[in-house]
Amino acid sequence: MKLNIALLAGDGIGPEVINQAVKVSDAVAQKFGHEISWTPALTGAVAIDAVGEPYPDATHDICVKADAVLFGAIGHPRFDNDPTAKVRPEQGLLKMRKKLGLFANVRPTFTFPSLIEKSPLKRERIEGTDLVFLRELTGGIYFGEKGRRDGGETAFDNCVYTRAEVKRLAKKGFELAMTRSKKLCCVDKANVLETSRLWRETVQSMEKEYPEVEVSYEFVDAVAMRLVQWPNSYDVLITENLFGDILTDEASVISGSMGLMPSASVGTNNLLFEPIHGSYPQATGLNIANPLATILSAAMMFEMAFGLKDEAESIRSVVNKSLAEGVVTEDLSEDKKAYKTSEVGDWLATNI
Repeated sequence: MKLNIALLAGDGIGPEVINQAVKVSDAVAQKFGHEISWTPALTGAVAIDAVGEPYPDATHDICVKADAVLFGAIGHPRFDNDPTAKVRPEQGLLKMRKKLGLFANVRPTFTFPSLIEKSPLKRERIEGTDLVFLRELTGGIYFGEKGRRDGGETAFDNCVYTRAEVKRLAKKGFELAMTRSKKLCCVDKANVLETSRLWRETVQSMEKEYPEVEVSYEFVDAVAMRLVQWPNSYDVLITENLFGDILTDEASVISGSMGLMPSASVGTNNLLFEPIHGSYPQATGLNIANPLATILSAAMMFEMAFGLKDEAESIRSVVNKSLAEGVVTEDLSEDKKAYKTSEVGDWLATNI
């Protein structure tokens, strides 16, 4: 099979971890007889520096023409420390999601047997955790009207959702639940927010279409608490943009490191795969960043974008082997030898 993949390395450690995902993907392609065509494109701070835009039209064209997009990270401290900056790397991420129609962010959280003791939570609380968040990506407070008034003394950010936006995300959630444990949790704040009440009534109206799915409704603050107490009680969770942004970061540390969790962003016609971590600017160029989240995102890409389950499983299997044998970067090494980012990628590619 010929795979046409857009490659958006982005900022910070993005290029370093993306390079390892390319190594591993190329090894998989060679093993299973596929041909990958990688097309690099600029996004984030590097794109601002080059052309003045964080998500240039040329990058968008490459993404639209690709079968899938593999993305690294966006962000640079010089923008974080300048609240007056008119153009920011993160604007590129929002623009990319909107223009590509990536309305559903699929973020799994699972544990690794060899790393169970590295989690900040007790073994008995997290053993067996295997949950997936579907976060709505192109609506809500991040995309609502925002601004200042009263001479800059008052700020506002409006949260707006349409029933159609909720329904298409919920449909993905129900469909995913049907392939798993047939449990779906709608996360909202319906006791306070009108948008959450729209979410809840829309999901309730869809229950009859999926009679086999057991649906629960929980407030976002309760879910934040239960993710720490009993994360293995959840299976598929759907929620709006802001709540999903916060809860998925909370869930990510259950595994023991944010550098381990992959994700996918799904649209009607486009698919993008990325690690859940940020650009980690302090580690840029040091060859110490954990590449496994990006490599596992590539595994999701093989399975979700191309239907290549064996190829995806070969990546997951070798990642588990590397963790069990201690071939890990410094965030997971403790007193043992810490491998460089590139060394982990080389080891995985060789073992595939």
